[in-house]
Amino acid sequence: MTTFYGPYYEEMEKGLIFPSPPPVTIDSGLASVYQSIVGEALPLVLDQRISKNVTGSEHRIASPGLLLHLSIGASTVATKKVIANLFYRNVRILRPVFLGETLHTVTEVVAMQDSQSKNTNALRGKVLLKITTFANDEKVLEYFRAPLVRLKGQELPGHNDDLGSDPDLNLNDFQQPGYEDWDLKYLNNFEINGTQKTFKDPLKDVVDQALSLVRLTQNVAAVHRDVAASPYDNRLVYGGHTVALAQSSLSRMFPNTATILGWHYCNHTAPVFEEDMLSFEHEILQEQGFGSGKLKAVRSKVFVHRGTEEPQEVLDWVPVILTS
Repeated sequence: MTTFYGPYYEEMEKGLIFPSPPPVTIDSGLASVYQSIVGEALPLVLDQRISKNVTGSEHRIASPGLLLHLSIGASTVATKKVIANLFYRNVRILRPVFLGETLHTVTEVVAMQDSQSKNTNALRGKVLLKITTFANDEKVLEYFRAPLVRLKGQELPGHNDDLGSDPDLNLNDFQQPGYEDWDLKYLNNFEINGTQKTFKDPLKDVVDQALSLVRLTQNVAAVHRDVAASPYDNRLVYGGHTVALAQSSLSRMFPNTATILGWHYCNHTAPVFEEDMLSFEHEILQEQGFGSGKLKAVRSKVFVHRGTEEPQEVLDWVPVILTS
């Protein structure tokens, strides 16, 4: 296997397990650099006092976004030859992670499916990965993602596994006991006006520091660093960067958000490049009571604005948030 520069698609097989790259301790420095890139406004992530009052822990909670992006970055040991990431599915944050904890991630190939470009007839393959992240050796995160990976040779290996589909949304699946005792009265008592379900963020945002985020999270997919590895004329921005900016928008639009408990799904619908201008819309799909607050499934859509072109959707993402 081409382990240092690969692996390529045909060098993988179902059941292959990639061990964790060097574990990462989430400290205040790492959290501060991440905050400077994405600018999210989650009170528990920013304010030590609120974090302690809500969670009961002396340690400030780590951003659930930072947790995901460190995990995804660690999983790129399997996808150095990625062309693009197609989707994330069934993301579950099993308990909160706090500053000072050390993460390691294990990545397993669970399904493979040969593919061919409709435009260029280029051969490649879809790989379904199961990714599990541990904090201080306790499982805290698990999910599936599907990268599209380059082929080394000129012949597809013949894989045709079922990659599954998005499951039905059930908020009960996101009720983790580690959050049920949180005291959410310390959060902003934000009230939604009437029956409003859709919220358009008036603040657009620019994609910058893309390289800083992939380096910070140890993301070694060449397509995000080297324009020569990109199928486009520019470096492809890591899809999680768009998710991170969408999460920041979500935190502004719902200021009583305590944290994110997972993602129902996340689909990257078009590429994003450095200096793109993005806009954000959020729609509440479902909500129900949980502990002293509410669970909300929110469909977040992101659109890119380039010159005189019509805005184009680049992200369709459904996180589940915990609010007061």
